[in-house]
Amino acid sequence: MRTAIRSPSTGGGALIGGLGKTMLSGVGPDSIAPTFTDGVGVPELLYVAFQGAFAAISAALVVGGVAERARISALLAFAALWFTFAYLPLAHMVWSPNGWLFGHGALDFAGGTVVHINAGIAGLVAARRLGPRLGYGRERLSPHSLPLTLAGAALLWVGWFGFNAGSALEANGTAALAFLNTLVAGAAGVLAWCAIEAARRGHASMLGAASGLVSALVAITPACGTVGVGGALLTGAAGGLAGFWGVGALKHRLRIDDTLDVFGIHGVCGIVGALLTAVFSAPVLGGAMGANYSMVRQLGVQAVGIVATLLLSGLVTAASLALLARVMPLRLEADDEREGLDIATHGESAYAP
Repeated sequence: MRTAIRSPSTGGGALIGGLGKTMLSGVGPDSIAPTFTDGVGVPELLYVAFQGAFAAISAALVVGGVAERARISALLAFAALWFTFAYLPLAHMVWSPNGWLFGHGALDFAGGTVVHINAGIAGLVAARRLGPRLGYGRERLSPHSLPLTLAGAALLWVGWFGFNAGSALEANGTAALAFLNTLVAGAAGVLAWCAIEAARRGHASMLGAASGLVSALVAITPACGTVGVGGALLTGAAGGLAGFWGVGALKHRLRIDDTLDVFGIHGVCGIVGALLTAVFSAPVLGGAMGANYSMVRQLGVQAVGIVATLLLSGLVTAASLALLARVMPLRLEADDEREGLDIATHGESAYAP
């Protein structure tokens, strides 16, 4: 059983894809993209839209690392460069049958490396390049609205079912497994984060519950189609604990103002999830891989994929920002940052005066 989203594109090598379908050349209402079942396909335009959603959310995650001080023009230019030179090669290497990591058997059912580790390290490098927000470390920089944070997390969970279950490309048992694993892992992450938060700080919080949910969803993403429900439960709990460490102890040690904890949650939990995919995909632990599956070998393959993602995305991010800094300012002026980006950049406010 292979667990990558098949690429319907033609051509390309082990590291980058071909240009045969540039501007969707040859893609129309009648063209079909293959699924994991021989002879079964989905409309290729639908496949394009699905893959486009993955790419869009990946770029949005990177923005979270530099929120509240980056110029919108610089962000848009960076997104184009990062998408072209980091996201696309990784998506090809992991999900295309011609890809380097796919060929070595890397397991990433719905984007643990391609989306979360990729965006996580990019957000961290970008945050380091732009520097901290004004008042960081001296003032309390709280979330704008906890009710909206919780509502957003709930909506995110609903959307995550589409990403994970949809990565089966068919309405079948694998899609159902991915759906249930996403449900179980998310719940386990909430409980794990709240439990450690209560033990360490004396109380659980709504923000912590939302953070634990996202941490667990990140962790289960690469594994959701190949692990059993028990494995999903443990992976989700591990994700909640890893995320708590990532936004606390690790962030304190790095001393980098990653505004929305893109690396602390998406990067760290993506790494944890990629490694646990190798563990819980084993048949002896309820996984769906074949009888000849080797956990030790798979751990090595997953580790190579993690390192490759960190290096490629980190280097592309650093190079892209260095290039852009030569032609445009990356950061707002201090007065505009204090006033707020809505007013300073867009001339509008979220609320009536």
